[in-house]
Amino acid sequence: MIDLRLLREDPDRVRASQRVRGEDVDIVDALLSADERRRSSGARFDELRAEQKQLGKRIPRAEGEEKAALLERAGELSQAVKTADAERDEAAVEAQRLLLKLSNLVHPDVPVGGEDDFVVLETHGTIRDFAAEGFEPADHLTLGHALGAIDTERGAKVSGSRFYYLTGVGALLELALVNAAIAQAVEAGLTPVLPPALVKPRAMEGTGFLGQAATDVYHLEKDEYYLVGTSEVPLAAYHMDEIVEAAQLPLRYAGFSPCFRREAGSYGKDTRGIFRVHQFDKVEMFSFVAPEEAEAEHARLLAWEKQWLTALELPFRVIDVASGDLGASASRKYDCEAWIPTQGKYRELTSTSNCTEFQARRLNVRVREDGRARPLATLNGTLCAVPRTIVALLENHQRADGSVHVPPVLRPYLGGRETLTPLAA
Repeated sequence: MIDLRLLREDPDRVRASQRVRGEDVDIVDALLSADERRRSSGARFDELRAEQKQLGKRIPRAEGEEKAALLERAGELSQAVKTADAERDEAAVEAQRLLLKLSNLVHPDVPVGGEDDFVVLETHGTIRDFAAEGFEPADHLTLGHALGAIDTERGAKVSGSRFYYLTGVGALLELALVNAAIAQAVEAGLTPVLPPALVKPRAMEGTGFLGQAATDVYHLEKDEYYLVGTSEVPLAAYHMDEIVEAAQLPLRYAGFSPCFRREAGSYGKDTRGIFRVHQFDKVEMFSFVAPEEAEAEHARLLAWEKQWLTALELPFRVIDVASGDLGASASRKYDCEAWIPTQGKYRELTSTSNCTEFQARRLNVRVREDGRARPLATLNGTLCAVPRTIVALLENHQRADGSVHVPPVLRPYLGGRETLTPLAA
């Protein structure tokens, strides 16, 4: 959540942020009103309680008509205190409800607009000219079938659409990707974590995934648990309700977990293959830093993602995501999009978001510095979303004979294989 003091001092900034997100601007005034009611009723409660205490000291010493008057006033105060207390609680609940609906403030440098209004910041690698090489590229599913690596038919038979099996070299390729990604993260100083994939409502709400993204979240109502769509959720909640010492920062983690997404808003999109699925594995980076270090940390996470994609020898570009396409928690977000030959376009492979103090305030994660505790900043960055990375690897590294080149960074985890070959070969 945002800082209420900032809202009071500069509501126009919050309104502008809501506007460029394409979200409700009126919520700002509704929240200001609820906050004012909370504060005024709280002040009234304090005044009445103070009078009540003073009256309580006078009554034992009073006599006759004075005592009767004081007792009458005490009865009036008792009811007034209860009323002010109820009004304060009601306003506080309403203010908190509205505050949780308000998205993070958009960074001033973020491009304004919707999904297609991003700005390309960098382009890396060379897109292959398959025509010049004399063959038409096959898509990842055709290649995966030939390699005995991907089985979507049995995935659909067992679990429904957007599910799949990775078999043989497909399973080995996932394990290679995960191990190589974790190895890079550990070398960079991140602590590897295997977090839970089921979380309580507060963890999901605290990271901002029960607002605009709620339709994509799997909820186990009987047990009141949520399946995570990213290990960002349990990593963000790892230090929930804790005060971290300043000397401990930065805290950096690399979580590996299964991820579950309904993809409710993507009906009809990417129905072929494993690019957009309901269950997948992912290596996610997560940082807790001092707020003033957040932008530098954001650049650092992006650099690690670029290092990873470069090691995989993939052509990719970096985009600055537009305001209307940001998640509720993100102040700014960079995506790394890899070239997918059979689609003829770049598609998101990794992303990194600066969430400033937004999640930390919701999860009550603070840093103690000079004897004071204050919210810290959280940032996340995908290092390897496995199925999409497999899509990009198979399509970009395929050869005319159906075999697939293995980048050197993966070979130690694939028994030294330099090439994946079709089963028929």
